[in-house]
Amino acid sequence: MPISSPETSLSLLERVRESQAHAAEQAWERLVPIYQSLLQKWLRAAGLQQADRDDLNQRVLEVLVRRLPQFKHNGRPGAFRAWLRSITVNFRREFWRKKPTPESSSVLDQLVDPHSDLSKLWDEQHDRHVLHSLLDLVAMEFTDTTWRAFRRLVLDSVPARTVAAELGITTNAVIIAKSRVLARLRQEAGGWLD
Repeated sequence: MPISSPETSLSLLERVRESQAHAAEQAWERLVPIYQSLLQKWLRAAGLQQADRDDLNQRVLEVLVRRLPQFKHNGRPGAFRAWLRSITVNFRREFWRKKPTPESSSVLDQLVDPHSDLSKLWDEQHDRHVLHSLLDLVAMEFTDTTWRAFRRLVLDSVPARTVAAELGITTNAVIIAKSRVLARLRQEAGGWLD
């Protein structure tokens, strides 16, 4: 499900960059768990041991904490995930210089090339992971009926009439549920998903 994400001051990325400490702290509390698990997945796929994954994960997150306030989304699709991938690749490159493996050079070359199959896979994993995290994040803001209507219509691709019949609501109510949830996801996702 593609979600276009207009830049919005209410997005999680924007809140992280805010100068108000309380708002930024809350945003970080939401951002770190999302990316911590994604980074672990990426580093596990690279064949790193748990201790090395934990170390590199922490180092990438430290860079995010330090440099995200200066990050400017250039409006190009994938700007944030490409930035995150480049930070991760740089740490992997440094790690593999110390502990080279036969495939490390090839993997790094593929990750640097935005058109390689591996880079495309990382992009897909990023978007899927962030989307599911955002879905989990906003789900509690909606009634059960609204959320079920959205899931069935958008995620399960069930026709609106069928969803309406299943839930005992009007087709218009299903369309409104979809609209409300997508609007909230766009608001939260500003700059993350393309």
